[in-house]
Amino acid sequence: MRYPMEFQDKTMVITGAAGIFGGWTAAYFAKRGAKLCLSDIRMDALEKVAADLNLDPATTLLHATELTSDASMLDLVDLVRREWKAPDILVNNAGIYTRFSLLDMELADWDRVFGVNLRAPFVLTREMAKLMIAEGKKGSVINISSGAARKMNQNSVPYCTSKTAIERLSKGFAMELAHHGIRVNIVEPGFAPGSEVSALDDAYVQNMLKNIPLGRASGPDDAPGAIAYLCSDQAAFITGAVLSVDGGNSIGNYKRPEPAAPASAG
Repeated sequence: MRYPMEFQDKTMVITGAAGIFGGWTAAYFAKRGAKLCLSDIRMDALEKVAADLNLDPATTLLHATELTSDASMLDLVDLVRREWKAPDILVNNAGIYTRFSLLDMELADWDRVFGVNLRAPFVLTREMAKLMIAEGKKGSVINISSGAARKMNQNSVPYCTSKTAIERLSKGFAMELAHHGIRVNIVEPGFAPGSEVSALDDAYVQNMLKNIPLGRASGPDDAPGAIAYLCSDQAAFITGAVLSVDGGNSIGNYKRPEPAAPASAG
């Protein structure tokens, strides 16, 4: 299948690239001509993504990044600077979803959630934006959030709080980077079961699916398509926006109607 090469030779950094949404985003943009820098905590997982997508080693960058380490993040930035001078697109996709009662959660777990979900996007957006400014690139930053930014979930308070914060941070960056021509937007992907990091049992998955108005989980082109739109020239006048791509899941409480009983014979 031939795809429109709308991102031909655009350079793109994706964190959490070995996860579900990261992998889907890498696949979507690779098919459309982008040169990718894939970042995740495990190099073997990144190598598998690159192999599965048949990415060209000559134009693909891989970096094992520990997003709670300043040195590791700055090493990623330096790799991008050496190879590309500056990226065209940064997608801060990596995130940690934990299920802890606040009374039971260790301080180290709290710090790691906020380190990966909030501090890392701050550091990487700041540093990648400096590269864009130095090269005169009118780049695009996409921060991956969640409908949890607006809806508190029991036993997931740190995650929800971090996603509320990343949306506010994104709007702040959008305001401060606007005069450099750098746009910063937010995508809230929908529910996608299957994560190896945050495994979900079947009962939880089925209950979640019943509450999605459009009746299905997120697919491989849903969130990446929204990211592509926000990074495209068609969205040149959009910054600081939040785009929910979740089948209506974040609208509010929803109960799927029961199937109508068959009419009885006369």
